[in-house]
Amino acid sequence: MSIPAHDTAPPAPGAARAPASAVTSLTSRRPAVPTERLLAELVPPRHFADESFDTYRPDPAHASQARVLTRLREVAGEVGARTDRPWWKPGRRTAPPAVYLDGGFGVGKTHLLASLAKEHGEHAAFGTFVEYTNLVGALGFGPTVEALGQRRLVCIDEFELDDPGDTVLMSRLLRELADRGVALAATSNTLPGSLGEGRFAAEDFLREIQALADRFEVLRVDGEDYRHRAVVTDTDPLDDDAVRGAAARVPGASLDAFDALLEHLATVHPSRYGALLDGVTLAGFTGVRPVPGQDVALRLVVLVDRLYDRDVPVLLGGGHAGELFSPEMLAGGYRKKYYRALSRLGALAEVGRTTAAV
Repeated sequence: MSIPAHDTAPPAPGAARAPASAVTSLTSRRPAVPTERLLAELVPPRHFADESFDTYRPDPAHASQARVLTRLREVAGEVGARTDRPWWKPGRRTAPPAVYLDGGFGVGKTHLLASLAKEHGEHAAFGTFVEYTNLVGALGFGPTVEALGQRRLVCIDEFELDDPGDTVLMSRLLRELADRGVALAATSNTLPGSLGEGRFAAEDFLREIQALADRFEVLRVDGEDYRHRAVVTDTDPLDDDAVRGAAARVPGASLDAFDALLEHLATVHPSRYGALLDGVTLAGFTGVRPVPGQDVALRLVVLVDRLYDRDVPVLLGGGHAGELFSPEMLAGGYRKKYYRALSRLGALAEVGRTTAAV
């Protein structure tokens, strides 16, 4: 499902209700993000800034982790050794590497992917699947291919196909990049041939899905199953007044009424959600309650991902994070997105309590 956004819409009706005591409010912001920034932000998340292949510690109980680490070091060398001949020049070239890390949550796939990207610095692009589809929405398909086609390596974290449009779009994008000699690397907890299952009529798009699967060397990363680990998906809510007071005390904090925030997100392109958080050290939300629909929920997931990427702690007033998404949503095709968002939001809320001492 695509995430509707209308950049030319008027300010969100709830924006004026943002509490006056806040240093800033997200609903007061309508960032204009130049193309150069969108591309410059295709780097590993901040909390992987100090990580590398050397800091990845394979679990001795799961030999595949060490094997994948070794293989990715080899891939890094292969990418670096490839000819610099422009893609449009004649001459025989081997196909660029394309690897796909498959495994459960918490086994270090993103750590490994970020490490691979860092091996090539500015010559690599790193983003989530959603960030790339949003980039195409913001720039257009042709300009996106031209920009990413200048990189040696494109890394795609959390690869998911949520609707037929995304299937065709990503298949075409990866084909264009591979034809230009760009190496590809991706992570997911779904095998390439199974992408799209439970979300739409995957059999109708089997050709596209199979084309994607055939491009990748699948590397299985085994590890402790996420279902058997304690995952933070909820935290006790705070009183709204406590959130307002804490936000007023913390320099750089933002404060927004939850309903107003959800309305505002519909007026900002998802590729600009990161810019909404510029300078924000703590995000406070009052009146937290279940989201009213799937489109709203998917926009919220993108915002939570950007909060998490930037290590911005949050304070939730008025309701449990675990109640944000309905049972039907948590049982549907987007359940992995929602559970990931709940886990991340719960972790950020725990940090927020410590940061604000509430």
